[in-house]
Amino acid sequence: MSTATRSRRRGGGRSAMREMRSQNVVEMLPGLNNKLPFTELMDEEQVKRIDEESMKVLEEVGVMFRDPIALQQWKEAGATVEGELVKFDRGMIRELISSIPSKITYHARNPENNLDLGGRSSVFVPMTGAPFMRDLEDKRRLPTLADLGDFHKLAHMLPSLHSTAHHIVEPMDHAVSHRHLRITYSSMKYSDKMFMGMTSSGKNAEDVMKMCAILFGEEFLQNHPVTTGNINGNSPLVWDETMLGAMRAFAKYNQPVLCSPFVLGGANTPASVVPAVVQLNAEALSGLAYTQLVRKGTPAIYGHYLSTVSMQSGSPMAGTPEISLMNFMIGQMARYYDVPWRTSNNLGGAKTFDAQAGYESAMTMNAVLHSGANYIWHSAGWNEAGMHCSMAKFVVDADMCGMGHRMASGLRWDDFDEAVAAIRDVGPAGHYLGHPHTLANFQRAFYMPKLFDNNSIEQWEAEGAVEINERAIKYAKKLLSEYQEPKLDEAKNEELLDFIARREQEIPAVDALNETH
Repeated sequence: MSTATRSRRRGGGRSAMREMRSQNVVEMLPGLNNKLPFTELMDEEQVKRIDEESMKVLEEVGVMFRDPIALQQWKEAGATVEGELVKFDRGMIRELISSIPSKITYHARNPENNLDLGGRSSVFVPMTGAPFMRDLEDKRRLPTLADLGDFHKLAHMLPSLHSTAHHIVEPMDHAVSHRHLRITYSSMKYSDKMFMGMTSSGKNAEDVMKMCAILFGEEFLQNHPVTTGNINGNSPLVWDETMLGAMRAFAKYNQPVLCSPFVLGGANTPASVVPAVVQLNAEALSGLAYTQLVRKGTPAIYGHYLSTVSMQSGSPMAGTPEISLMNFMIGQMARYYDVPWRTSNNLGGAKTFDAQAGYESAMTMNAVLHSGANYIWHSAGWNEAGMHCSMAKFVVDADMCGMGHRMASGLRWDDFDEAVAAIRDVGPAGHYLGHPHTLANFQRAFYMPKLFDNNSIEQWEAEGAVEINERAIKYAKKLLSEYQEPKLDEAKNEELLDFIARREQEIPAVDALNETH
């Protein structure tokens, strides 16, 4: 795979600088090249034991594919099909997953935002799917399409976020049956970064692919990943027709999907970390193998959503030690199979953007970075177990991603000789603040979070004793006031709007109460 380029051409002189300021250029961080040592809790024999037990589950227990097309395909491929239950020969599974590309290069509307994924190449992607939001007045409420557009604008302007995702929040002012069209258009319109594609049904996924074909060209899609679909499994050990239909729609255009078992540890998996990973691994492998049965060589990503369940209340929990342990294990298994993999980041179960939310998110991010995850989803905004997206947390989480990016990028040695020479220049009892090396490197020497306050308490109090939630809301308002749209090509924009209008005429407007995905 080619390496994604990150160059920016810069003009010289005052006029060029004025032009840059007037265009409000926001330069995205390059994709993360993770140089941290990965945490590998399992030795080689333990990795093989997980693989062995997963293969036994696939061979002896089987996986339900509640979809007649998939069942016929598995039968023709030689799997044992008993009603909706499919049992697999491990040799078949290994052969199928061997054709999954180990690396992917994503192509954005702006080629300077192209990104590599796989190996040590990773990306940060915002959260999706929140039915509520905490807005710029810190009020929890139902979101609208305009609110979704604001989140897409923020994702565009925050350098550490590599994608606008898709339905960061659900646009509740639009019919459920039409939302996939408006969500996709919002992702395309308000940012020139990569985005995700809706997979709420096979037909909806086909609409998304047609919109991508308008934006990029159908022939381009067949050879260039431009979006990502998420295919959730129903743990334990079930894939349904809705998700499999969407998977086939993406594979038709050679676009990547995440094969994501939805894990609620202790509720739909065994109440024990290691056996839970056996089940999850079997589920993910069966989904990955099916992508190759549909279209050999199509990109696919080993996915999951991890949560543990409170044995007191039954509620999902975020930031727990067991989630970190499972991430470490899944990272090892994905590397064992040589496939890119997805995880979730900056998760919070707190009801407001409070200390609990911060601790949960920090715990998650550190584990994610040391696990070696590639597609780092839910990286901004997630709170209340995903029930709401907080605008304040969204921008602070992005700042956290910037810190994580810096840490995982590793040590810099390019100024080593000059910095060591500065020790001799300054000598005992001196200081480095005015030294030429400091003046040349102070901006990049140490990451300075935009939203954390490190001033003295006297200065903090003099400036109004503003806490992080209020600072973050003010910052989000500032970003939105400065946002400038990266304009779509006019002809493509008209074609997209015409397609949306036609499909909204063809698709009955179904509200949330009557929708049956």
